Amino acid sequence: MTSPADLSLVEAEPSDDERLFDELVANEQRIEPRDWMPDAYRKTLIRQISQHAHSEIIGMQPEGNWITRAPSLKRKAILMAKVQDEAGHGLYLYSAAQTLGITRDEMMDQLISGKAKYSSIFNYPTPTWADMGAIGWLVDGAAICNQVPLCRASYGPYGRAMVRVCKEESFHQRQGFEILLTLMRGTEEQRQMAQDAVNRWYWPSLAMFGPPDDQSPNSAQSMKWKIKRFSNDELRQRFVGMLVPQAEILGVTLPDPELRWNEDTGQYDMGEIDWDEFFEVLRGNGPCNAERLERRRTAHEEGAWVREAAAEYARASSRSARSATGDTTGAA
Repeated sequence: MTSPADLSLVEAEPSDDERLFDELVANEQRIEPRDWMPDAYRKTLIRQISQHAHSEIIGMQPEGNWITRAPSLKRKAILMAKVQDEAGHGLYLYSAAQTLGITRDEMMDQLISGKAKYSSIFNYPTPTWADMGAIGWLVDGAAICNQVPLCRASYGPYGRAMVRVCKEESFHQRQGFEILLTLMRGTEEQRQMAQDAVNRWYWPSLAMFGPPDDQSPNSAQSMKWKIKRFSNDELRQRFVGMLVPQAEILGVTLPDPELRWNEDTGQYDMGEIDWDEFFEVLRGNGPCNAERLERRRTAHEEGAWVREAAAEYARASSRSARSATGDTTGAA
């Protein structure tokens, strides 16, 4: 006769699907949309990919603010191309999330209702042209550092989408660096403007990697599933190591008086990030949270007629195609 203890062992035995999933992840093979996956894995991916997509879409606003005010036609064309890239990134990522069973409408409703999160970095203002340089160098630089490992994410559609995203983000980072370099070679007023922008964006860009590892509830499991490859603190340290020599070339000062090389650890020691500010912005109380979300909500509402017209055109085209082939299945 089987004892209760024996029954608990039987119940805890992983299923064939679970074993196959674990084996694929362990062997660095991709999980595809039709493969079996744990519900928690699916939910984690939907949360992460949709938040990533939302960040790309909301992230168009701070830079779009400067398209009509860029200092030259060349700068305007480059900035327009960059903002267009961000829109494309959002579309790639929404499409990747849809393979997990959530619809585009559901994701957009979650965003404009305030239920879904997006990167807190996009809730800060952009008062000067130098902000375009600081966003490119710091924000897009942090994005590259965070996202290149995602090209190897265990979920196939996400990893493949990130390949193109990272290539384009690399251009964005170089564009921001070049804006700052040009300003730092300009007048004293331009140099001060560049330094001020770096001062304002440096700490929020470090916070982009998320809370410290001991305060990040999702990181460990995401790394176990090989969605993420490195912890928040590892990525942050890697990013700072990239910034220091670049800052020397630019001639800007990173606004951290505690930043210094540690020979013993082979890494940079740095000051403490203001995590109270980070969480306050994340809760919706940042300088531009309400403005950014309201603008997205308004754009969504004003674009309803375009979506309706496109849907009706698709239905009419489908009816015409069926009629031409004599297929009346599904005809109204």
